[in-house]
Amino acid sequence: MDDLVDDYDQALSPLRRCSNISSNLIDDLLLILYKLHLQKRFSEPIPTIGMYIALASLAIAVKLPMDLTIQMPGVLDQQAKLGSVAFMCIMMAFLLPSLANMNGMELATNITALGVLIITLVVNVCIQINTGLISHSEDMHITEYDGAKKSKGIIAHDKRAIAILYVAMLLMLLMIYICTALMILKSKQVLESKYQEMHKSIQQQARQLTVVNLKQHVIKYGVMATTGSTQLVTYCSVTTSASEVIGFLIFLLHHFTMPDNIRYEIRHRAHDSEYKWSILGILIIQYIGIILGATALLYRFDAPIEYMLAIEGIRKLIKFYRVESCWTDTLSDWRHNRLYSSPKLKHLIYKLQIFGLSILTHSQKAIVMTCKAIIIIPMLIAMCAMPPLYLFLDWLLLSLFRIQVDRRPEQVLHFAQYVLQPQDRNISARTLNSIINSVKCSNQNAERQQPSELMRLIQNVRDFKGVIEFDSLDVQSNYRDCWSLPVVTLATIALSLHEIQPGVLEKFQNVVSDGLVYVKLVEKNLNHNDELVSVQKAAERLWLEIEVYHTWLKKNLKDPELQEKTAIQIVGWFRDNATNMELVVGHKSICASSMGRITKTILLSNGNNIDEHGTDTDESGNDTVELSQEALFIKLSSMIADILAACLTNLPQVIVTKCHESVIEKREESVHAAATLLGKTSEIINTLQARQLPNLNPDDSPFIDKWRDHLRAQAP
Repeated sequence: MDDLVDDYDQALSPLRRCSNISSNLIDDLLLILYKLHLQKRFSEPIPTIGMYIALASLAIAVKLPMDLTIQMPGVLDQQAKLGSVAFMCIMMAFLLPSLANMNGMELATNITALGVLIITLVVNVCIQINTGLISHSEDMHITEYDGAKKSKGIIAHDKRAIAILYVAMLLMLLMIYICTALMILKSKQVLESKYQEMHKSIQQQARQLTVVNLKQHVIKYGVMATTGSTQLVTYCSVTTSASEVIGFLIFLLHHFTMPDNIRYEIRHRAHDSEYKWSILGILIIQYIGIILGATALLYRFDAPIEYMLAIEGIRKLIKFYRVESCWTDTLSDWRHNRLYSSPKLKHLIYKLQIFGLSILTHSQKAIVMTCKAIIIIPMLIAMCAMPPLYLFLDWLLLSLFRIQVDRRPEQVLHFAQYVLQPQDRNISARTLNSIINSVKCSNQNAERQQPSELMRLIQNVRDFKGVIEFDSLDVQSNYRDCWSLPVVTLATIALSLHEIQPGVLEKFQNVVSDGLVYVKLVEKNLNHNDELVSVQKAAERLWLEIEVYHTWLKKNLKDPELQEKTAIQIVGWFRDNATNMELVVGHKSICASSMGRITKTILLSNGNNIDEHGTDTDESGNDTVELSQEALFIKLSSMIADILAACLTNLPQVIVTKCHESVIEKREESVHAAATLLGKTSEIINTLQARQLPNLNPDDSPFIDKWRDHLRAQAP
């Protein structure tokens, strides 16, 4: 720094020798030169920052319109600054339906944060309009050519008008956001009430849970979940449609001003700011983002048309101009919430509250009416254009691809009673048919993913005897059993049998893994109580250890010690290790208890026992015929198949449970998950329902101990 000052001082030394120039003036000049140097030095990274802004523009960066210090007098500079505001408008229009996924507190927080951002942006743009940072006058664009001067003057005037228009649209979109948030709060309550009423009605229609009936059940809840969601209500609301029209109009304005600015950039150097060449990159990225956003808005605009197509008769079009109560019900409810105040001010505060809410209510109605006015012209145009377009698409699909669009009006009429909407609005048959086909598509795609190997394992199950054979009444138990733990324990013993071919063991492990996927669904949805949670988690953790590390509680299943043992000695080895671990705290104790109980049951079957030398003897102490590993493997596989089959008889109830989701935002996803589960397990359900199932109480069916008690009571 000192060297720089010395250089400037040396350059100004001739002036110091002039007697008519004061030293103070020279010092001031030296300071000015130094400040100019610093400004140039600090502005060197600005083009790099400009490229960062260009990339960040995809995330709605608003740095340029927020900047009150850096002058951007160039035509291209001005366009880039206003392009950020245009992009903000389009993204606000695009993101409006996302409000439907928020609860009351989230809506308040996000609307407040958005309001702070928009108000700050609007104030900054207004300051720049007033100070001339946006839309400089012709005097600031003087060039040596009159034609260039005239062109710049016209463009400068346009920039000022465009900036004012963008500011107005930002404020309008902010009011639309607030209006939509108030509507969502009330609509969610109305839709929830209607959903619960319809759910009770369906529950009263007791029907056998066959695959055919389950498909109908899933579609019913699919229609209820989709049409009764705040997502669809918000998506098809007039405020969303108006915001889409506003966004598309802003895109058209930005699009038609771009060519003039690009041509001017080619003829003249239109970027005069410190961002230099990077301003062109910012403009291009902005333009791409604006095009993509506008395309998405245009594609989405047919949603309100569906409502209009559902209206019968032009006379009902008048009803479109009425403001439904769902827009103002939230404000009406707030009238009854008294604000806390002192007794002296209670009357005054209440009157001010009523007065303020009355103004907000009228404002809300005005915004809704304005939105309806905004969308009515493009809506009528679309209504005229869409029917011929649909006919043309149907003809094209039939002519070129021999595909005939399946309207299925009968299925629409059958499921129309399950449509949930606030007020008395309807949806078109085309939309309802699309919802039904969406659920069917999830089901049909899953039908191609049937677990065939699991089917082969359980298709020979007849009497479910394995449910009682794995556990003897003569063996004490410290924990209540779940479905997954005995399956994992039996599979562990089977996987340790070294005389079984590795390929067979690998296939067996994969089948058990497939079965445990559905077992966990039964446990999670039907018997996920506090008493069984720890047991289920222990089973899940143990199976992960077996699959990944091939160990049981840190004991290697490929241990050379096991490779030399017979089948019955392997069972005894597991029994001894389990006995030593039963006193350990945590999941190891649960797993060891299960292993000890099952191995003792196997050893006690048919009166056999294991002495201290590992010799298989009967109750009289005589040596017995050694059980082969192949026979033990078949026995273990049979018990696993019986347990899995008994557990999977609960799949229809799991599907019914998954259809009914308590959280409104998750219902549609849950129904599609139920449709997928039904598709994957339809063959299993049909196979098991063809068996003679025990006559259990439906509330007892999800629990293995209830099955075991019932089967033992029925045994001869």
